[in-house]
Amino acid sequence: MTGLSDNERRGLWFGLLGVVIFAMTLPMTRLAVGPASDPQLPPLFVTAGRAAFAGVLSVVYLLLTRAPRLHGEDLPALAVSAAGTVVGFPLFLALALRHVDATHAAVITGVLPLGTALAAALHLRQRPSNGFWICAVLGCALVLAFAAYRGSGALVAADGLLLLAVASASIGYVAGAQLSSRMPAERVICWVLAASLPLTAPAAWLAWPVQPASASAWAGFGYVTLFSMWLGFFAWYRGLALGGTVRVSQVQLVQPFLALLFAVPVLGEQLDAMTVAFSLAVIATVFAGKRMPVDVRRHAASLRSS
Repeated sequence: MTGLSDNERRGLWFGLLGVVIFAMTLPMTRLAVGPASDPQLPPLFVTAGRAAFAGVLSVVYLLLTRAPRLHGEDLPALAVSAAGTVVGFPLFLALALRHVDATHAAVITGVLPLGTALAAALHLRQRPSNGFWICAVLGCALVLAFAAYRGSGALVAADGLLLLAVASASIGYVAGAQLSSRMPAERVICWVLAASLPLTAPAAWLAWPVQPASASAWAGFGYVTLFSMWLGFFAWYRGLALGGTVRVSQVQLVQPFLALLFAVPVLGEQLDAMTVAFSLAVIATVFAGKRMPVDVRRHAASLRSS
C-alpha cells in the first residue's frame, strides 16, 4: 500500500472488513434457513426479522447521533433501496439457499459488482463501452454455465432466485449511492431500515417460527441481523468515503472467493476444482468489466435537456 495516504489506507482496511462481513452472509443465511431436507427458520422470517431487529438498532443510532429528518426528495430513492436491499436480496437469497449450497450461491452472486455497475449506467443514462457489455454477457454466461453444470445440465428454480437477488441488490445499491450523495453514508442504511420498520416488524411477527430451530440456525440469524444487515454497511460505506469509491470498490472482487472459503468451516461444504475455476473466471470478468470506460456524455446531455 505504498504511495497511499493515511485515509486511503484506512479506507482500504475498512472496505476489506466490510467485504469479509458480507462474504459470511451466504453461509450464515444457509445456516439460518437450513436445507430443504432439514429446514430451520422460515426464509420470510429471516428476511423480515433481520431487517426489523436491525431497524430498531438503526432508530437508536439515528436518535443518538441526532440525525436530521429526511427530505421529501429522498423518499423515492429510499423506497427503491429498501425494496432491493431489505426485501428483494435477502428474501430471494434465503429462498434459494433452501435448495442450493452456499458455494453454489457464491459463484452465481459473484456477478453482483458487474450488475451494480450496469444498474448505475442505466440509471444515469450512461453508455457503457462494448468491452463492458462483452464482460457483462460473458459473466452471465459463466454463471449460467456453472448453474447448468451443477444442475446436471439444466437450470433449477434456485438459480433464478439467485439472479433475482443479484438484480435486487444491484438496483438497491444504486439507490443507496444516490442517497449517499445527500447525507453521511452511514446514515443511509439506518434510514432505509428505520423507514422499513412498519413493513418488516409486522412481517417478522407474522412469520415468527412455530417449529423449534437449532442454536446454530439462530446464530446464523443473529449474524445476518447484526453484521450483514447493519454493521457491515458501516464499515463498507466508511471505507468508500475514506479511500474513494473507485479504489475501495475493487476489494469487492474477493468477496465470492471468501464466501466459498467460509462455507467450508461453517457448513462443512466441500470445494471442488470446477467450482473454484468458475469462481475465479467470474471474478476475472468482473475485474475486467469494472475497468472498461463508460461514456458519461449521454448522462450530461440528458441533464442539460431536462
